[in-house]
Amino acid sequence: MKNNNILLLLKALMLSTSRINIYRNCKDPKKRKKIVGSAVGYGILSAFLLFIVVWMCVGYGQMGLTGVLPVLNALMITLLSFFLTMLKTNGYLFKFKEYDMLMSLPFEAKTVAGCKFLYMYLNSALFDMGISVAILIGYAIYARPAVWVYPVWIVLSLLLPIIPMLLASFLGFLIAAVSSGFKKRNIIQIILTFAAGFSVIAVRVLAEDMIRNEKTEEVLLNLSEIMDKIASFYPPAKWFEDAVVRGDVLYILLLTVISIALFELVFTLVGKRYREINSKLKSHEAAKKFKMTEQKQRSVLNAVAFKEFKRMTGSVVYFTNNAMGELLVVVLAVASCFVKADDMLNVILQGAPISKEIVYPAIPLVIYMLLGMVSTPVVSLSLEGKNYWIVQSLPIDKKDLYKGKMLFNMYLTTPFMILATLCLGISFGMPFVSIVLSLILGFVLLTFSSSWGCVCGIKHFKLDWENEVEVVKQSTGMTVYLLPNMFATMFLIVAAPALGFVINYNIVLIILILAAAGLTALCYGKVLKLAKNSDI
Repeated sequence: MKNNNILLLLKALMLSTSRINIYRNCKDPKKRKKIVGSAVGYGILSAFLLFIVVWMCVGYGQMGLTGVLPVLNALMITLLSFFLTMLKTNGYLFKFKEYDMLMSLPFEAKTVAGCKFLYMYLNSALFDMGISVAILIGYAIYARPAVWVYPVWIVLSLLLPIIPMLLASFLGFLIAAVSSGFKKRNIIQIILTFAAGFSVIAVRVLAEDMIRNEKTEEVLLNLSEIMDKIASFYPPAKWFEDAVVRGDVLYILLLTVISIALFELVFTLVGKRYREINSKLKSHEAAKKFKMTEQKQRSVLNAVAFKEFKRMTGSVVYFTNNAMGELLVVVLAVASCFVKADDMLNVILQGAPISKEIVYPAIPLVIYMLLGMVSTPVVSLSLEGKNYWIVQSLPIDKKDLYKGKMLFNMYLTTPFMILATLCLGISFGMPFVSIVLSLILGFVLLTFSSSWGCVCGIKHFKLDWENEVEVVKQSTGMTVYLLPNMFATMFLIVAAPALGFVINYNIVLIILILAAAGLTALCYGKVLKLAKNSDI
């Protein structure tokens, strides 16, 4: 009966949020176009990622390493599911929009929490299955498995994400439980989430470093053994391999039973404190001693930017998504102070005989790749949600509102860009003029990111979201912003050094500055135009 209740809630939730269902019943042509555009964008991005995975598997097959692909599939899905769930748990399980309504229904807290987990699982299942099918294609080309392997591989791939997602959800629950006892509960939750996420990254980096320290030939010859050692720390990966390679029914049943049992265990534990934790996270603690002091005066733009800062620190999902690039930039900057530039180039270029000077124009682009793939104006308007009427009632021009939100993105990213550019510039021995040009290029790129992000945020404005994850990670605006930005940056990271073989690297930097400045001017002009004509 309890499982039927979970499925009943899940069906209602999927019907109310499904883009296909919205498209079928919506009469607004603009909204229908946005849904189609978002689907096309996701399709392009997914096709690109799947192509990379298939290409990687073909490379393994050509080297005679087809046997490692089943374990690789299990480990890749496991790591991605765990890490991404860590970043999304807070938005899906806690403080979601319909919490009060769902908890008023005659269902147990365990049922509501389990429904939200399955909803999160279904929203990521298509991505996980894409990776699995891509690896299966590479495996099928060289291993030519029996026909029964294909359905077994697909079915077990649907089960593979459940265990890591449950572990990540339970860890997120523990983080929420611990942080709910503090006054600054959001800050504590953010810190603990980042600590858990970077622990996963650290383990992965250490594993790669262990492999890299071996000779390439020895690694290739012993890769199967290495994969088995890694899989020994996570038995479900080995179960998946034995099930699809040897057809062992015991491991098929074991993976299924453990997934179901762990689901019941986790949400039995979560259900006991689910109401309490949500209530604490949604409440605001008042100061016991209030003292009237002189109020600070800020300009309109700085006031909007400060408000956005408070909004960002008040949302774990918003903060972790937008601050991840900044943290990675700090790691890169610190690493450049201790690792020689030649060693970094040798790892990146795999020993290719290319001088440091050639890669100078790519340095600000790499930094932008970390900082500019997300932009706060893309989601900041939509995140106002049901409180947007308050923003509309303020005596602020839309132009100033948009400028303030763009200014916050500049405040957030510029200091990290300066730090990374200076550290990498000094580490690579860049001339003073090149460092200055790189700083200018970095600033112009971040200005473009802010203005282009604002255009996407206005054009794809959405207030009727179920939880913040839908806006921060899955919105149409984020897709439209990310795709051209990412592909163009990746192209330039390759093209800029290639152009350096023909002309001086400083001239390449100047060309990039002028091109980025032109695009920024166009986007900023579009923002001002939308401020006059937009309905929001």
